[in-house]
Amino acid sequence: MIHQKYVDDYIGAWKSGRVIFNQERIDLVKQLETEVLIRDDIYFDEEQIEQCINFIEKWYFPLEPFQKFIIAFIFLKFKSRDKLFYKDIVIVIARGNGKNGLISGLSDYFISPGHGIEGYNVDVVANSEDQAETSVKEVYNVKEKNKSLMKRFFSWTKTKIVGKSTLSEFKFRTSNADTKDGGRPGCLIFDEWHIYEDTKLINTLSSGLGKVKHRRRIYISTNGHVRGGFFDKFIEQCLEILRGGSKRKNRFVFICKMDSKEEVDNPEMWEKANPMFSKPRSPYAEELFDTIMDEYLDLEDDPSGRPEFMAKRMNLPQEDNTVKVASWEDILATNRPIPHEDLKGKTCIGAIDFSFIKDFTACGVLFKQGDNYIWDSHQFARRDFVKEANLKPPIEEWANDGLLTLLDGPVIDIKYMVDYFCDMREKYGLNTIIGDTFRLDIVKQALEEAGFHVLYIRNPHAVYAKLAPRIETLFAQKRIIFGDNPLMRWNTNNIVVKVKNDGNKDFLKKDEVRRKTDGFIAFVYALWQADNLLKDEVEFFLDAIDF
Repeated sequence: MIHQKYVDDYIGAWKSGRVIFNQERIDLVKQLETEVLIRDDIYFDEEQIEQCINFIEKWYFPLEPFQKFIIAFIFLKFKSRDKLFYKDIVIVIARGNGKNGLISGLSDYFISPGHGIEGYNVDVVANSEDQAETSVKEVYNVKEKNKSLMKRFFSWTKTKIVGKSTLSEFKFRTSNADTKDGGRPGCLIFDEWHIYEDTKLINTLSSGLGKVKHRRRIYISTNGHVRGGFFDKFIEQCLEILRGGSKRKNRFVFICKMDSKEEVDNPEMWEKANPMFSKPRSPYAEELFDTIMDEYLDLEDDPSGRPEFMAKRMNLPQEDNTVKVASWEDILATNRPIPHEDLKGKTCIGAIDFSFIKDFTACGVLFKQGDNYIWDSHQFARRDFVKEANLKPPIEEWANDGLLTLLDGPVIDIKYMVDYFCDMREKYGLNTIIGDTFRLDIVKQALEEAGFHVLYIRNPHAVYAKLAPRIETLFAQKRIIFGDNPLMRWNTNNIVVKVKNDGNKDFLKKDEVRRKTDGFIAFVYALWQADNLLKDEVEFFLDAIDF
């Protein structure tokens, strides 16, 4: 059995109960002890391990035990030849655990005289330029703060750091595989690679590896929202390694996550996903813990944040990446009277949504009264469509209650929408109407001829991404009023929120034909301009003026 002090200390801390491991780290220890540490043809390069750790701690930050544990395996080598045992280092860890800082320190060391390999270029790759350049900026700032000493060993710009003695470069790349060849990297670092849809980028950039010795790929990420893609397949390979017996011997896998969603409600277990929280905690870890606790408590008022919290803070994404826009209890809470008399003459925003002029069209006006948003709406539907689609809700009953108008024509005539908004203008301060460009061109001219100002939404899905967290919060805080409108409640309950690959949210229908959502989508369109066009109105008191 080979030994290394940082490895022994970290494993010993778990075995003695001083730190808590998730199942994947427990499996890692077992796999190391049965397949790796028992070998007699490998060794830990203690000189490189100590130099790397000292370098990072001198110029960047004190390293945690788990980070020193990882660094030890980065410099695990074969005895018989100058070759690394682990070509791939995989780190999947919750947000806030210093992954970018670790990337910065490692990359800087790899191009330094201490590492000593000529032409050992390091490329950090991420999905966006902002993410990709994070570590390069951090290294740049370290050089700028210590110019007098650093200029002897490095030259630097904001986009590239160069080690003078080895002519090694550290730079960033964005994830556009179509325009990037492999180059001559010694180390590729894939940052937040959970968002990759396939292996194209990794394969393209990896084609240049092997031209310098000690080639490495470091994959470092939090978990993502998308399921069934490249990330899941890659992680499944990693889990096979941890279970033992895999033919992939050259991949080191370090995964930190909660073992179950029930554990999330026990902060003492959070160190399973956040090894920074193992005691004793550093000042940084204490601050991070307080931040995550605040986010956890906020979920009571803002449940829309739970998918992001679970995926990024607990590293345990929800299996189903679609959720209801609101609970049925919160949707029922919209059933409060619309104060029509109080709203007379008040400024409002009109909105319209219709996918096809042969099925449903929704129109409505939005008001802001105090903290509440009031949506007064009406819908139109073709009677033949309702019969053909065999809709389950009591459409006829809702029509009798005045919530929608059933029409007998072959299409929903534009005049009904124009007349509705003209009636609203007579009652309220309506001037602006909003819709999306997909169908609005059909009614835009008619509405403008009637004297309305019409606004286009060119990309509804971008609006959904922007407004989804806010809308979910408004429902949770019971700040939306639809009146006694079961049609609007049905529309809202037919919406699901899908978390996309990039973490943004989108509104989707549960069913394209039978689950109509027009009224809710029109409400979203109106809310898009609410902050710009709706102002809180206050009473005007003459006696408050000092003449």
